[in-house]
Amino acid sequence: MQIVSALFVENFEMRQAPGPSTRIDMTGVMFSQAAPTPAPVTIDPHLVALIFCPEGASGNGVFEVIFRNGVEEDSEQLARNVSPFTVEPGKFTYRLVKGELDFDGYKQIFAHCRVDKNPWHLVPFTLLPPVAD
Repeated sequence: MQIVSALFVENFEMRQAPGPSTRIDMTGVMFSQAAPTPAPVTIDPHLVALIFCPEGASGNGVFEVIFRNGVEEDSEQLARNVSPFTVEPGKFTYRLVKGELDFDGYKQIFAHCRVDKNPWHLVPFTLLPPVAD
């Protein structure tokens, strides 16, 4: 199985289309966000991953996300989520992870995502200073 895409989003909805076919509506795709209040602050961005299972595969997998302070595998771990899933071979599935992340300052972190023990797929997220009204 492989990750086709992984993004931080504000909203994610599924809908049926003729075929039968499924459509995924994502809004507010982001790689950064202004802090709601001055740091330190906790935010909870939504990460959505689209995963494809090729024909002939078992359809059973484990999706793992580790939020880290850097791109290296030994970078400080901020949070971790592991969720088993099942998908019909030849089809797609999605995993939605709501990270609860404590930021002590304005910086970039990385969501390290993978299915089973496959290579990591990195998604950056930057916390920006609050915007003055």
